[in-house]
Amino acid sequence: MKTRHLTATLLASFTLAAASAAQAQTAPPAAPAAEAKLDSADRDFLENAAQAGHMEIAGSKLALQKAKDPDLRALAQKIIEDHEKAGQQLASLAQSKGYEAPTEPSLVQQAKLKALGLRDDSFDKAYVDEIGVSAHEDAVKLFGEASNDVKDPDIKQFAIQTLPILQQHLDMAKALAQRAEGAKQ
Repeated sequence: MKTRHLTATLLASFTLAAASAAQAQTAPPAAPAAEAKLDSADRDFLENAAQAGHMEIAGSKLALQKAKDPDLRALAQKIIEDHEKAGQQLASLAQSKGYEAPTEPSLVQQAKLKALGLRDDSFDKAYVDEIGVSAHEDAVKLFGEASNDVKDPDIKQFAIQTLPILQQHLDMAKALAQRAEGAKQ
C-alpha cells in the first residue's frame, strides 16, 4: 500500500514537473510592458549614453592617478562628479522605463581605456585628446541628436538637461588642449 502510494505520488510529481517545464519552454519570455513600449532608438540612446558615461568616468579616474597637470586633474574630478550624477539619473530613468542600462563601458571603450592606462609621459595629452575632447564631442553629438529625436519625453528631457554639462566639459578640455599646444610653441 505504501509503495503504491509513494509510486503514485512520485509519478504525479514528475508529470507536473514535466508539464511545467514544457510550458516554460513554449511560453515566450515575458518582457516588461514599459520596455515593449520604449522605442528602439530611445533604448539605443540610453545604452550608448550609459556606456559613454562609464568610459569617461573610468578614464578620468585614471587621470586622477596618472596626470601631471593639476588643471587636468581638476577637470577629471569634475567629469567624474558630473558623470556619476548623470549616470545615476540615467540608470533610474532607464529602470523606470523597464530597461536595464549598461553598468560599464563597451568592449571597444574598455580597450581604449586599457591603452590609455598604458601611457606614461604622454598620458596628459592622450587623456585630453581621447576623453576630454573626442569622447565629449561624441557625447555632445549623441545628446544633441537625442534632444531632438528621442520619442520618450522623460528621456528627451534628460538629454536636454545633460547636454550643457557635456558641452562645458568639452569646452574645458579644448581650452586645456589649446594651452598645451601653446606651451609647446
